[in-house]
Amino acid sequence: MSIIETRDLVRDFKKTRAVDRMTFSVEPGESVGYIGANGAGKSTTIKMLTGILKPTSGHVRTCDLDPMRERIGVARRVGVVFGQRSQLWWDLPLRDSFAILAAIHSLGEKEARSRTDVLVEQLEMGPQLATPVRSLSLGQRMRAEIAAALLHSPDLLILDEPTIGLDVLSKQRLREFLVAERRERGTTLLLTTHDMGDIERLCDRVLVVDHGRLAFDGSLTGLAATVGAQRVLVIDLAQPTPDLDDIPRTRLLGSESDGLRQRLAFDSEATTAAAVLAQVSARHEVRDLTIEEPDIEDVVRRIYAASGRA
Repeated sequence: MSIIETRDLVRDFKKTRAVDRMTFSVEPGESVGYIGANGAGKSTTIKMLTGILKPTSGHVRTCDLDPMRERIGVARRVGVVFGQRSQLWWDLPLRDSFAILAAIHSLGEKEARSRTDVLVEQLEMGPQLATPVRSLSLGQRMRAEIAAALLHSPDLLILDEPTIGLDVLSKQRLREFLVAERRERGTTLLLTTHDMGDIERLCDRVLVVDHGRLAFDGSLTGLAATVGAQRVLVIDLAQPTPDLDDIPRTRLLGSESDGLRQRLAFDSEATTAAAVLAQVSARHEVRDLTIEEPDIEDVVRRIYAASGRA
């Protein structure tokens, strides 16, 4: 059973088709990034997955339920965080919001206390429990929103721009928590974001949506390969060295400090970093190296450019 299944899903507004024959599925335990430009149809899709919007046509199932007809059942099995909307009570202490949400989800007192304690500890929210939600910082509030979405231990967690506006440390804390939560509980994750760092650290599969249509479905490596993006091996050599412009299946991007540092681009489907390094090491002493992965934002821009919609 798929956690999410859509087939020829369409949502029309008065003058716009926001989602255009969208077809994809998400299996239990997957972590999927759902990315695209503003207005591409990402949030509209999420609203149909959760029963907020009715599809114009097509098929959608969430946790094997019809989101429109079985909204309560979907709500019990799905947790959702919208970056710009809150499910917490603004004027109440944070602990009261958790207690109300536990009651809404019919959690027993022992279960609610146990799950709340675990989330509070893992997300480092103990000092904020007595604080009204309105007085929390943005980072604190977002951690609280994610805790609230996970309080009832959903099968599927949907995050819509969860790190928007957060500082680097707050983003890192959230990412580390989400990785641990998936590892320990097998939670399925669907993530929409403009922060490519979220996709790279949290997702093993990516869907790219362009004007309501699915433009790509696969791994991050496959996404880069689709538009010819390359990895880059940065090699520091022990001695000044002529340009390494004759290494098979590589392209020299640049050479610095009389050849002490050289940058070689390569296609991961044609060769590997280990193979390139072996060829260089056979000729010269290598002191250090790093690998630069393709910039995912640039990869997505290339997909849009290829479709003529950049």
